[in-house]
Amino acid sequence: MALLLFCMSPAVNAENLPAITHEDRLQSEIQTTLHGKGSDYRPRTQHLDKNGQPKYTNRLILEASPYLLQHAHNPVDWYPWGQEAFEKARNENKPVFLSIGYSTCHWCHVMERESFDNIDIATYMNRHFVSIIVDRERHPDIDITYMTAVRLLNGSSGWPMNSFLTPQGQLFFGGTYYPPDQFLDLLKQMEQAWREQQKIILNRAHLISNKVHDYLGTKNKRVSIDRTIFDMALRQIHARYDSFKGGFDHAPKFPNESILFFLFDMAVRHQDEAAVKVLMHSLQQMAMGGIYDQLGGGFHRYSTDSFWLIPHFEKMLFNQANLSRLYIKAYELTGDLLYARVAQQTFDYVWHELTSPEGGFYSARDADSEGKEGKYYIWSLDEVREILTEDEAAFAIEIFGMSKTGNYEGSNVLYLPVTLRNYAEKKGMPLKQVLDELDLVRGKLLAYRNKRSPPLSDEKIIISWNSMMITALANATQVLNNKKYLDMAVNSAEFIWNNMRDENNNLWRIYLDGEVSVSASQDDYAYYSEALLTLYDITDDILWQKRSRLIVEKMLDKFWDSKNHGFYMKAEDRDNPIIIRPKDSNDSAIPSGNSVALRVLSRLNRRTGEMIYEKYASETLSAFSSNIVKTPAAYPYMLLAANEFLYRETGDVQYAARGKVKVKKARTEKRDNGDMVLFLSFNIQPGWHINSNSTLDKDLFPTHISIMENQSTWRITDIEYPEPEIKKLGFSKTSLSLFEKHFNVRLSLDLNGRNPDAILNIIPLRINLQACNDEICLAPETLILNISTGNI
Repeated sequence: MALLLFCMSPAVNAENLPAITHEDRLQSEIQTTLHGKGSDYRPRTQHLDKNGQPKYTNRLILEASPYLLQHAHNPVDWYPWGQEAFEKARNENKPVFLSIGYSTCHWCHVMERESFDNIDIATYMNRHFVSIIVDRERHPDIDITYMTAVRLLNGSSGWPMNSFLTPQGQLFFGGTYYPPDQFLDLLKQMEQAWREQQKIILNRAHLISNKVHDYLGTKNKRVSIDRTIFDMALRQIHARYDSFKGGFDHAPKFPNESILFFLFDMAVRHQDEAAVKVLMHSLQQMAMGGIYDQLGGGFHRYSTDSFWLIPHFEKMLFNQANLSRLYIKAYELTGDLLYARVAQQTFDYVWHELTSPEGGFYSARDADSEGKEGKYYIWSLDEVREILTEDEAAFAIEIFGMSKTGNYEGSNVLYLPVTLRNYAEKKGMPLKQVLDELDLVRGKLLAYRNKRSPPLSDEKIIISWNSMMITALANATQVLNNKKYLDMAVNSAEFIWNNMRDENNNLWRIYLDGEVSVSASQDDYAYYSEALLTLYDITDDILWQKRSRLIVEKMLDKFWDSKNHGFYMKAEDRDNPIIIRPKDSNDSAIPSGNSVALRVLSRLNRRTGEMIYEKYASETLSAFSSNIVKTPAAYPYMLLAANEFLYRETGDVQYAARGKVKVKKARTEKRDNGDMVLFLSFNIQPGWHINSNSTLDKDLFPTHISIMENQSTWRITDIEYPEPEIKKLGFSKTSLSLFEKHFNVRLSLDLNGRNPDAILNIIPLRINLQACNDEICLAPETLILNISTGNI
């Protein structure tokens, strides 16, 4: 779509233009709110009077958003998103300037300081535009709608996202960051174009809106999803893989956790060694790079280069959640303690820096401190030598790849030039000794860093991001055998249930300073349901399953598209001036709400036997099937969920008999000779049983445990079943041999024949069983449990 050519308007003298004026009631409310901030309040602006008070305060001071509050003292007459701003634009026939960002966005800060706090620019905006600012973390539906429009226009987008809309909310031009001179020129071009070419602009905006509707809708033809689509996704992903430094694509390089989750699923499901190598190489390179905080733990948002070296320094909760979950899986499958170390350090970072006193998790930490990006994290050689002993400093400088000239604006972002294992081999040291010395140095440098002026924390609590962290912590509980992680997960889940939910199970998306705000988006419901189900799998407490079902029922009620299927991002709101009610399905920085919903619906179907969940899962997958077939690599988490729905789950917890039977790995023991003892836990709901391993009725199927034929590196040498119950039930005239309630099965496994070069340490167990109650027997079922042995 070709861009319009706009003419330049004459230069403007800002002193001749009107300042911000508010009607008396609003002005009084603004002043009362400002006064209520107290003496410790530090206004974020360069425009202060001799008493240190802000010269300008706009209506954003009334908002419960850290990002909007950062703009509360701009001389711009900002509006929050809503009908009031669009009514003003329609009444005055002015275009709308829309800026979308978030509180820890570095370039959002830069533009706020350079342009929105600039009196000349602000005055021009106030005269010729109605200006709206949106916190994308509070309103993801608004963000994705206009982000899609900008991407359709330009091929790319980012934050701050700055767009120009008609008074009806349709976008006609958009971009990202602009330096102040360019931004003022752009404002002048947009103003003159609106004045002189309004009809052309309205037509253009209408065409763009139609394209956004097509892109974010689900009116496409339904097609089947089969194994060829999963294979095609793998090929597309492998084509983007950076074989040198891991990850996908070039700078800027993002972790792409959604892709990594899909690769893990395919690796375990099909014993795919190629997928494993891509995964482990990518995770290893990220952990070595500057994108990983080598001192404090946790991951920065992305790398500005292709080498994971120089990060964009903000830290987001969702990255910590999804990456720690991936590193836990890597440790579980390979047994490499260095993966567990990264996950543990990330959890420690979340515990110390992002956990609220109430138990929720804060959303982010800024990239900037003292007005400079990354200042909190970078080092000089002199600092290191001042803090550490001579030997410690030499060790730190070498292991963290430091130099006199540095790698970032004359200073050093810490990274690992070689793996810790290779470093130990090169030095002829045991790995444990290297780790001990590294932890000593980390502790001293971190203590010094903690005295610096820290980046600001965004202390709002977002349900979906907290839920991602709950899922990661719950998964880590058993793998790392650390109850603290389960406590953290439960505390957050309970905090949401008790503070961000009303009596009708409606959720609030945001909690900040003791107050909730913004009705939750569909992804909040989906992610919270996923987290609650994970807690159910880990704890066996039916309470978590019941809560998950209540949240899913509300999600279906509020967001389901009964005509074209799939879930809308927001509940229907006729007062919302957004141009479309969008659906989020692409798995980009995080898995989409529809992808997570598909996984939750599929899992609830297996855990409850309720066919309604299968129906909605099928219709959700069908709604996006046409788009998936066109570009499967854009839907990796949805494909993971589709794999689980169409075939089976791949973990070490499985359900049979419509949820009446639960089988999972209880614990493992490793013998001195490398052999293993595995305990499987069976939980059977009251009134149900499974046939024992030796039935008394030839028409019934016995319980049988074996290793799948395609796995020849393990051998079961002995199985100890419990003593069966001998009972006579209603449907049988003869006595039956059966297992009831809760019991364990003990398996002894022989390592003879194991491939020493195998990367993936998994035992795929096949469990054949048949469940019955006093009246009927269900059809025999086969469960596959993938037992990870890497962390034994």
